[in-house]
Amino acid sequence: MSMRPVRWGIVGAGRIAETFANDMRFVEGAEIRAVASRTATKARQFAKKHGILRAVSDYRELFEADDIDVVYIATPHVFHEQQSSCALKAAKAVLCEKPLTVNPDQSARLIAVAKDQGQYLMEALWTWFLPAVQQAKRWVDAGRIGTVNHVRADFGNPMVHFDPEARELNPDLGGGCLLDMGIYPIAMATLFIPGFPNIRAAAHWNDTGVEDDVAMVLDYGSAIASLATSFRGKMRNECQIIGEEGTIVLPDFWRASRCMLFEGEVMVDDFDDYREGSGFEFQIRSVVNDLQAQRKESPIVPLAISQHLQDVMAEVRRCISLTSNAQP
Repeated sequence: MSMRPVRWGIVGAGRIAETFANDMRFVEGAEIRAVASRTATKARQFAKKHGILRAVSDYRELFEADDIDVVYIATPHVFHEQQSSCALKAAKAVLCEKPLTVNPDQSARLIAVAKDQGQYLMEALWTWFLPAVQQAKRWVDAGRIGTVNHVRADFGNPMVHFDPEARELNPDLGGGCLLDMGIYPIAMATLFIPGFPNIRAAAHWNDTGVEDDVAMVLDYGSAIASLATSFRGKMRNECQIIGEEGTIVLPDFWRASRCMLFEGEVMVDDFDDYREGSGFEFQIRSVVNDLQAQRKESPIVPLAISQHLQDVMAEVRRCISLTSNAQP
């Protein structure tokens, strides 16, 4: 007997929710039942585009709907804790966009709510679910490059049009490149190097008062991570996992579809996922599997990892506030 499809509600109708809804069609056993946005018009437009039957402007109406099992939170960072908490308390599982919250205290409170309510909560760290990233991890775990001694990763794209009200640059909406994009290279260091690092960092500050360029060195003792993120220019957006006996390269690592293994200058192995969608389908499928197995958190992105990422970003933020003379 087949299982009933896992029924989703989406909170937020912006660009990232569009990608999520588009990739849902590549996941068996899942369907979107409703979308909520601050404006009814935007919710209706999103629903019509994606064939969703119900559109609402009241988030609580979506949280309390009987025909929804799990809620995907795709709103600005500053709303994540409150909206995820409301959904959890309404007995809904939650997949919340990264960063899970804007600081460690918020994430600790939210994780406590999930555990108190006995509900599933996962940060949407979709990069960790990508087959190419998973393959890179298998190569490392199998000793293909020897002991990892360095991870290099950067993620930067220029904001062509300056808009001080844009979410990315608005401090009231959790703006700044660290939370928005810096979590990606930090997550790659976390995936391949255990422990909590000593951190050095520097930043450039935008006129709105948020950081728009950050360089980080994370010292784990036995290994180092050299990381960067920026709104000011296009970086290589590549991750290298460097070991004593080889190097793994992930082009466009944040959405990686390919990884390559090198011994010196010679590529000795290669992997391509030949995906159908944009890459969100892999994390969606994992959440569906978790819920059907009645797990309360993801084995791939457990809640302890989300708390760790918040703690690391908080330490980076502390470092850049101490060292950047350019801060307004």
